[in-house]
Amino acid sequence: MITIHICIGSACHLKGSYNIINGLQEMIDRNKVGDKVTVKAAFCLGECTKAVSVKVNDGPVWTVHEENMEKFFEDMIMKRI
Repeated sequence: MITIHICIGSACHLKGSYNIINGLQEMIDRNKVGDKVTVKAAFCLGECTKAVSVKVNDGPVWTVHEENMEKFFEDMIMKRI
């Protein structure tokens, strides 16, 4: 199971973390990988300057925004499945 942790703390919230959560969930549903991928909210990933901060499993923290969300999903999620 791949777990995507998305920060919903103050800085990430202001940068659109809920849009990222919803967008990634839509991609998971569209690609029918809900049995392999889950999205979880996190209150802080310790990288506020990288907002919206996203971590896959226990990997590094990535900056994800609406413009790079699709590429992030393809590179970091779909290639691991």
